[in-house]
Amino acid sequence: MDQPSGRSFMQVLCEKYSPENFPYRRGPGMGVHVPATPQGSPMKDRLNLPSVLVLNSCGITCAGDEKEIAAFCAHVSELDLSDNKLEDWHEVSKIVSNVPQLEFLNLSSNPLNLSVLERTCAGSFSGVRKLVLNNSKASWETVHTILQELPDLEELFLCLNDYETVSCPSICCHSLKLLHITDNNLQDWTEIRKLGVMFPSLDTLVLANNHLNAIEEPDDSLARLFPNLRSISLHKSGLQSWEDIDKLNSFPKLEEVRLLGIPLLQPYTTEERRKLVIARLPSVSKLNGSVVTDGEREDSERFFIRYYVDVPQEEVPFRYHELITKYGKLEPLAEVDLRPQSSAKVEVHFNDQVEEMSIRLDQTVAELKKQLKTLVQLPTSNMLLYYLDHEAPFGPEEMKYSSRALHSFGIRDGDKIFVESKTK
Repeated sequence: MDQPSGRSFMQVLCEKYSPENFPYRRGPGMGVHVPATPQGSPMKDRLNLPSVLVLNSCGITCAGDEKEIAAFCAHVSELDLSDNKLEDWHEVSKIVSNVPQLEFLNLSSNPLNLSVLERTCAGSFSGVRKLVLNNSKASWETVHTILQELPDLEELFLCLNDYETVSCPSICCHSLKLLHITDNNLQDWTEIRKLGVMFPSLDTLVLANNHLNAIEEPDDSLARLFPNLRSISLHKSGLQSWEDIDKLNSFPKLEEVRLLGIPLLQPYTTEERRKLVIARLPSVSKLNGSVVTDGEREDSERFFIRYYVDVPQEEVPFRYHELITKYGKLEPLAEVDLRPQSSAKVEVHFNDQVEEMSIRLDQTVAELKKQLKTLVQLPTSNMLLYYLDHEAPFGPEEMKYSSRALHSFGIRDGDKIFVESKTK
């Protein structure tokens, strides 16, 4: 059979990992030696091959010599073939079948939708545990064939494949733990629920950048559909109701949620978004990538109570009543102005005179002396100032440093300033 036109996997491998282009590396599987064949080999006598091969965007269209692949790649465990020109699953099979230790395979952005994946070809993938088919436009028929032939598949990436629906296979896949299916167009919950049927052991479901508009499922049914789900990403979905957020409590093992960029939360401040979501999801320990501490949870739940305290009873969420049972009914927090005081009314004592005056607290001791100069008829160089806090148990404090700001003394209304002459 004629080889497809274009660059082969082996040709690119030899070019990239030749001693001239790739530094010699020590370790298992590095510097594999293959004697030249009688007909001559296009390879160098020695290639420095790591166990992780990255051959993306190399224009690969076919496998090349399978014996040479087998000789060079026996130790390879990860292979990135993304953004090439592979359009025939048979050529992919020729490569993978000769990499016996392969566990990770990235075939993203190859036009593999132009051919049909037969089960005999898919069988060569049987050892793969992590498979990436992003932007490959792989059909659900192709996905079903892969699931049948990969008994140990744990992670599957199906992003950017233009899916509007989900098709269930006849047999579910119990091995899959993580599914990335972002940037598709899965708007209806009827399609998402099929993923629970297909992957009953699913631990992590990443649905970001789909347009899911609601979670329409009875609570008990949700628990049965996703019994092992620990993490879900609904980042930039179309959720618009707090009832949809409450539905997440029905997943019995859910611990981590991502909910950034959904229409429901747009009207709220950043603080309100986080606290209101945390308060509604009592079992979630990580929100939008940040750990929820015990202290943050208590603050959020108390915030939730106060947020809804004046809302009409018919509009109050059920979670409010649960938290009232836990904390009791809380009064609104008092509004405290924490801005520093800018001025104070003090009593100025000089000889037997007492004068009440307002002083700026942002000025220095030297500037206060200038303000008092006319009142006490003393030059600033001959002036001693003492400050007395009217609540302090000790005596007056000398204001000896001319550059010290008045606010650092803690001066308040009703305090006293005593002025004495140095030559007294």
